[in-house]
Amino acid sequence: MAHHNPWPDEGNTGHIWDEDIRELDNPPPLWWMLSFYAGFITIVFYALYYPTIPLTNGTGQFTKGVAGWTAINEYHDDYKVLKDWRVGKFADKEEKLASLSVTEIMKDDELKSYAVATSKVLYGDYCAACHAAGGAGNPNFPVLADDDWLWGGGIKQIEATLINGRMGNMPARGLMGNLTDQEVDDVTDYVIALSEGKGGDAAYAAGKAVYTKGMCLACHGPAGKPLAPAGAANLTDHVWRFSSDRDTIKNVITYGVNVKKNGEYIEGTQKAVMPAFKERLPNPEVNIKRLAVYVHSLGGGQ
Repeated sequence: MAHHNPWPDEGNTGHIWDEDIRELDNPPPLWWMLSFYAGFITIVFYALYYPTIPLTNGTGQFTKGVAGWTAINEYHDDYKVLKDWRVGKFADKEEKLASLSVTEIMKDDELKSYAVATSKVLYGDYCAACHAAGGAGNPNFPVLADDDWLWGGGIKQIEATLINGRMGNMPARGLMGNLTDQEVDDVTDYVIALSEGKGGDAAYAAGKAVYTKGMCLACHGPAGKPLAPAGAANLTDHVWRFSSDRDTIKNVITYGVNVKKNGEYIEGTQKAVMPAFKERLPNPEVNIKRLAVYVHSLGGGQ
């Protein structure tokens, strides 16, 4: 920076670089000054028109503005526009969903695809917390993407499950005097052997005898596979409702599932309850069918 000013009458500030680069002291253009002052006027207008100024009464409130505008009101207005547009565009498909049965919907590829596409948010809001995204199943909740169904994976059975809910039921064999501690251990080993295809081995003969004596076969079938889907688990596959851990399997045999005493769950029992959605879902007459089609499409529907 120069220490002398070769252009004293130019109106520069005296700040000079590289011999001839200097800073001038000219007033800004008129248009710039007008824009500058207009900005202050706009601030005043904005503060009066919109909710802006915090109040000092300790309530966390603020001036409401003469326009009465709020972000939530704008959201509702915009949502109504979108909703009205959707109603108009998809009215024919929504009418079909309401009038047709789930079986009929499944036969209409276009309507089936529409039901699946419009169920993803609904599933995320009401189902994913237990069954996880894509039906993968969170810990201790059923997987919807496989072909293992306690109550049946047909479209009508899925619809019935959504409407009325489901409640698992298994007696506490180890607490009811049916089985001794040794018998509980034997039948636990036999159940694990069934899942591994070793149920016929002589080493598990004692457990097989307990399986018959304890009337396990009444629900799970003589060979560990239920004769009909009625809530009982298939013991011959590698799909476990709770866990494949031996302690967990033994715990279920001992304390059962959803066992109550005096209206309260006993300690140790597994809780397996799916609520009914006929009164939980918005517009349940349509949305239950929509969700049934979506769940069926996840990969395990029968």
